[in-house]
Amino acid sequence: MRRERKKKKWLKWLLLSFAVLLLGAGAYVFTVYQSLNTATEKMHDPIERESSEKRVEQVKFNEQDPFSVLMLGVDERGDDQGRSDTMIVMTVNPKEETTKLLSIPRDTMTEIVGKGIDDKINHAYAFGGIPMAMDTVENFLDIPIDYYVQVNMEGFEDIVDAVGGVTVNNSFAFEHGGHNFPEGELTLDGNEALSFSRMRYEDPDGDFGRQERQRQIIQGVVREGASINSLWNYGNIFDALGNNIKTNLTFDQMVDIQSEYRAAASNFEQTSIQSGYGERIDNIYYYIVPDEEIQSIQASLKDHLDI
Repeated sequence: MRRERKKKKWLKWLLLSFAVLLLGAGAYVFTVYQSLNTATEKMHDPIERESSEKRVEQVKFNEQDPFSVLMLGVDERGDDQGRSDTMIVMTVNPKEETTKLLSIPRDTMTEIVGKGIDDKINHAYAFGGIPMAMDTVENFLDIPIDYYVQVNMEGFEDIVDAVGGVTVNNSFAFEHGGHNFPEGELTLDGNEALSFSRMRYEDPDGDFGRQERQRQIIQGVVREGASINSLWNYGNIFDALGNNIKTNLTFDQMVDIQSEYRAAASNFEQTSIQSGYGERIDNIYYYIVPDEEIQSIQASLKDHLDI
C-alpha cells in the first residue's frame, strides 16, 4: 500500500510538473507571438500606389501564386530622404520551390517613371520614395512588383547584433571603415557587417562584388535569426526589425507566406546582370545594360512568376 501511495504521489508531481511546463511553454509562445505581432505592426507601412497594369489579379497567398518583392537598403541622411544604396528584386515560385534574388547595380541607367528622365535607377527613391522606386524597377524589368521591404542600413547593424553576428566568406583581404577583413571565413558584429557590405571602390568587381557581400550579410541574418539560439533573444531581434524595416506586407500575409511558401523560401537562387559596361555621360558615371541582356533577364523573371 505504501509503495502504491508513493507511486501515485510521484505520478501526481510528474503530471503537475508537466502541466507547469506546458503552461510555461504556452505563455512563452504567446509572448513571442505578441512581440512578433507588435513588431510587424510597427513595420507595416502601406503606400499610395495604383495597382500595376502588369498584375491583372491580386496575389492570393492561399492559392500559392508566385509574387515579387523589391528589397531596398536605404541610407537615410538627416532630413534628406536618401538614396536606395541596395536594390534586390526577389521572386518566389512555390510550385518550383525556388526563390530568385536579382541584384540591380545602383548606377544602372534607366527611365525614372514619373520623373520623365533617364537617370541612375537608385535615384528613383530619392525623387519619389517607395512608389517611384517600385514603378521604375517594374518598368525596367517588365514584371509586376507586388511588395517592398525597406531596410534602414544605418540600423542594419542593430539587426546583425540582435541575432548575435553573422558568418561570411571573404574572397580577398581589405580594410574599410576602420576594420580589417582578412581573406576567409569571418564572424562579424553589426558595425563590421555594415562596413563589410559597403566597401565598393577597392573591389575589382566593383558594385557586383559589393552586391555579393550584401547578399552574404542578408543570408547570414536570415540563417542566424532562424536558429534555436535566437529564440532566447527574440525581444531584441523583433525590436531591431520593427525599428529598421518598413514593408507593405501585413502580419497575416507574412504568416501566409511562412505557411504556404516555406519550401521556396529555403531554396535561394542568386542571379545578377551578366553583361553591361560603365560609361561617363556629362561627367557622371552610369552602368549601361544592353537591350538583349535586359530582355534575357525579363524573360527569366517572367517565367519564374508564371506570366
